Amino acid sequence: MPANILDGAATAEKIRNQVAEEVARRVAEGKPAPGLATVLVGDNPASQVYVRSKHRACQQVGIQSFAYELPETASQKEVEDLVRSLNADPRVHGILVQLPLPSGLDEERVLGAISIEKDVDGFHPVNIGRLAQKGREPLFVPCTPAGCMVLLQSVLPDLNGVNAVVLGRSNIVGMPVALLLVRANATVTICHSRTRNLPEVCRNADVLVAAVGKPEMVRGDWVKPGAVVIDVGINRIEDPTRPRGYRLVGDVAFDEVSQVAGWITPVPGGVGPMTIAMLLQNTLRAARLARG
Repeated sequence: MPANILDGAATAEKIRNQVAEEVARRVAEGKPAPGLATVLVGDNPASQVYVRSKHRACQQVGIQSFAYELPETASQKEVEDLVRSLNADPRVHGILVQLPLPSGLDEERVLGAISIEKDVDGFHPVNIGRLAQKGREPLFVPCTPAGCMVLLQSVLPDLNGVNAVVLGRSNIVGMPVALLLVRANATVTICHSRTRNLPEVCRNADVLVAAVGKPEMVRGDWVKPGAVVIDVGINRIEDPTRPRGYRLVGDVAFDEVSQVAGWITPVPGGVGPMTIAMLLQNTLRAARLARG
């Protein structure tokens, strides 16, 4: 029997509507609208698209957005000085530095310059450190991992003792989502390019999160029957039958895996919409924390 679809677009729309309602209430009470500032360094086309989509989403829910762009040649000091000026700007409740940064810039230093109270992307070293520590709570959780967990727990709310496999160990998705699964009391295995018997490890998973960046890497025979599969990947592959000459696929071979899994996220329309929805939710939370 084909897998049930975990509809990220529908779930994200509910979250956006909730954010919009609360933003409208804040403004009606005379409080300032939440404000999100984005920092884009260089002219990476994919980054430009992502930033524009975030500003459109802010506009739709009543969040103010402020766009800042620096050239590819910007120095470390120029980027950090801009971040610090936004830390001091009372209109700005959340700061998002679009990654990746151009080569030559120290990403960790830039992220560390963001005020922890405005770190709506959840990548400040202190927020990540709190996420990794038992008994500590981060102010913000990275948006894509948070979105993965919302989708997962909508169909599997009790993760106690569940075997979870995370395929990928990036700082942006793989490691934070593994930490969130541990916090939910799952038993977690993190896989990577040096994992032995990778298909066999994946077959033991009740929950499989694929965030490796390789088109359709996870095949049908890698998946345990009935497992929940969260596909974080979004990859372009050539397809001359499509008007644009390509189509988008995930890290999971959807047609195969959907015949085995119990639940699966589609690409597009799965994790992607959740990332922006969680960013809006984090920005609203930052405004609440600011008490303004």
